[in-house]
Amino acid sequence: MVSHEDVKYVAKLARLKVGPDELDRFAGQLSGILNHIDKISELDLSGVEPTSHVIGLANVFREDEPRPSVEREEALANGPEVERGAFRVPPILEA
Repeated sequence: MVSHEDVKYVAKLARLKVGPDELDRFAGQLSGILNHIDKISELDLSGVEPTSHVIGLANVFREDEPRPSVEREEALANGPEVERGAFRVPPILEA
């Protein structure tokens, strides 16, 4: 069983705030995850190739062909402020 101290440690690593009322629930959930990993570790996976997807993927990208799009004026009409043909946004860096 995962202790409250374990939950606090993992929460600190993840930079999450965990309230005292959440410790029991998260301890149970983390224990369940670790138990599941233990069961997977018992399997003989020596002949199984590592995969990034469960099923094979083919032709996942569409052809890059130009298509009709929204006119600039129509797109800019949806913005709160427009300046010189572009959306005006507040600056994020100080001068």
